[in-house]
Amino acid sequence: MVERQENGSDILRVAVDAMGGDFAPREIVAGAVEAARSGGVQIAVVGDPDKIAAELARHDIEGLPIGAVPSEGVIMEGESPARALRQKPRASILVSTGLVKKGLADASVTMGSTGAAMAAAAVVLGVMEGIERPALGGPIVGLAPRTVVIDLGANVDCRPAQLVSFALIGHVFARLFWGIEKPRVAMLSVGAESGKGNRQVQEATELMAGSGLNFIGNIEANDLPNGVAEVAVCDGFVGNIIMKLTEGFGAGMAEHLKNSLDGQLSELEVERVAGEVYEMNNVVESYGGGPLFGVNGVSIVGHGRAKAESVRRAIATAKLSVEVDLVKNLNDELAGIRGLLGDKA
Repeated sequence: MVERQENGSDILRVAVDAMGGDFAPREIVAGAVEAARSGGVQIAVVGDPDKIAAELARHDIEGLPIGAVPSEGVIMEGESPARALRQKPRASILVSTGLVKKGLADASVTMGSTGAAMAAAAVVLGVMEGIERPALGGPIVGLAPRTVVIDLGANVDCRPAQLVSFALIGHVFARLFWGIEKPRVAMLSVGAESGKGNRQVQEATELMAGSGLNFIGNIEANDLPNGVAEVAVCDGFVGNIIMKLTEGFGAGMAEHLKNSLDGQLSELEVERVAGEVYEMNNVVESYGGGPLFGVNGVSIVGHGRAKAESVRRAIATAKLSVEVDLVKNLNDELAGIRGLLGDKA
């Protein structure tokens, strides 16, 4: 582990799971090197020692605050997280999360399995009081930069009470990051009318209506770009589909614009317009990843397909999350309004 510099107590330490992701370890290490070069962070890349050494040798890292921490094994997409945690106790995601638990890192970053990241964070860091399961959430629609959708894939099967806890996390997120005193909370459903939706949605709606949150009822997916609510609640199955549809739409529209505007605008202008459309609909990629909410430590989870630039951005998001004291503020906010929910979450 890279030691904190004697005269740099404000330099944050980030543990990066170099083995997680479709392009690991090459792109992960490359992004970590760029983050170290950008300043303000010390990086520990966690992974197979030989592979990490080979990748670091591809870069000029002399004088950079970056080092390696050995691990054994990788938890892959599709593996049972609970079983893998038992069978691979030295896996890269467990080692990197463990560095946060031990106080040797201020945050961890992974582009690997979301399920493994959630399980590792819950087991190693522990879950905040009043939160049954960690959740992933954040703005994913560029036209509504102040709408957090939660959950985005960490929990594909949820009981209604768990959806209430997601609403609570979203409420705190909007207050903490956007300074909104009473964020509007809505339930994503197949219709805006009361009573629409499956049993899970209907029961969650009843719970949220009596929660004390500023619950405005159901909204539909086509309401998301209009910013009608600051918090849109759904289970991770629905949220992940919406996120990936939005990202795919952005990529497809960007390519369509390049073809349609070819010859009508300069190449530079075409790239600018297409790039804006792409980034507007790929918000997660713009930030590199998002924090796993509800655990007692900063754990950033990014896309499996992330390249070096996304990894660099994810490390910057980790740095920001530590700087705003996300975990303490979230815990404090939760304690302040937990009484509103009683045993509902």
